[in-house]
Amino acid sequence: MLFFLSFVIFLIGLYCVVIKKHLLKIVMGILIMEYAVNFFLVLLGYRMGGIAPIVTEGIKEAKFVDPLPQAMVLTAIVISIATLAFIVAICMRIYQRYHTFDITEIRKLRG
Repeated sequence: MLFFLSFVIFLIGLYCVVIKKHLLKIVMGILIMEYAVNFFLVLLGYRMGGIAPIVTEGIKEAKFVDPLPQAMVLTAIVISIATLAFIVAICMRIYQRYHTFDITEIRKLRG
């Protein structure tokens, strides 16, 4: 069920990217898609009843959660923030040049 939820969140972001005409709403759609992928990766590493993968004395048979997707998500969050800063900087430059965030107007003014 949660895998389906991550797919629905991804589709909401894709809808924003494809349908919306406002540049900042498109950026928000990209962010929603990134967060949906991160949510999916966290779900892949989750194990019901699992414990943190810390090896200590006395734990012989235990069900551990997978730490690799968690590490990937942390890395993806950092990359996502850097990408967001870059995209917002590009949007600011576009607004300074064309005085609008509407992509149809930007295409007309590009000439």
